Amino acid sequence: MTSKVFVALRVKATPERAFAAFVEEIGDWWRPNGLFQTTPRPPGRLAFEPGEGGRLTETLANGHVFEIGRIQVWDPPARLVFSWRQANFPLDLHTEVEVRFEAVGEETRVSVEHRGFDQVPADSVARHGFPDEALLMRLAEWWQALLGSLRQVT
Repeated sequence: MTSKVFVALRVKATPERAFAAFVEEIGDWWRPNGLFQTTPRPPGRLAFEPGEGGRLTETLANGHVFEIGRIQVWDPPARLVFSWRQANFPLDLHTEVEVRFEAVGEETRVSVEHRGFDQVPADSVARHGFPDEALLMRLAEWWQALLGSLRQVT
């Protein structure tokens, strides 16, 4: 199985602005997806704690904070790498998301590579019964929609 998806899209912003919008405004542009839930409850608001080792969290309406992952690479405005854990993953499983911000004329190409889904056991509920190809296609579609939402705030 290929264990990663790659999507990219251009936004009308500098790499500095695109990076800032991605990390500082994630709570504004992030759209939950029932297949890739980060908490077992109704979705909350996502936020990054800036810097290497910082957390990506989701804060629920009741104030409970769920840690989705940790920042592994913090290289503004070019690159961000963080671990990713879904609510229905086995407890010790994390995947990895790498986001790059590259100037292209007056725009920025934002690319996302989400890798590590080969670690998700075949019988895991995180797969929703999908074969590998379908699961990764759904993940890629979701990231493409998320980048479209990011485009709205840049």
